[in-house]
Amino acid sequence: MQFILMGFDQNAGIRRYTFQGLQDGTRSSFTVGVDLALLPRYDIRIQELPLLCRGVLERREEAEENRTYTFSEGDMRGYANNCATAREAAAQKRASRKRPETN
Repeated sequence: MQFILMGFDQNAGIRRYTFQGLQDGTRSSFTVGVDLALLPRYDIRIQELPLLCRGVLERREEAEENRTYTFSEGDMRGYANNCATAREAAAQKRASRKRPETN
């Protein structure tokens, strides 16, 4: 299924992203909610949310009837851990490429 961001609304610190799912000529609406108060704790920028929310929809079970989801604190923690691992790997790669000093 292909997901297209249609927009968002926000109420009381919860931002809800609306997506339209397209598959075989059929359109379905989906919503993913995010608690914005949790973003600083996991160093997530608000600009990243549309892609992260789309990821929630892409990971769902295809046969699932649910149309409303949440980008949960567990999802945020997992994303933050993946980012930290990627940063560490990049730092190790840079460190291993440093040329040895010559005398």
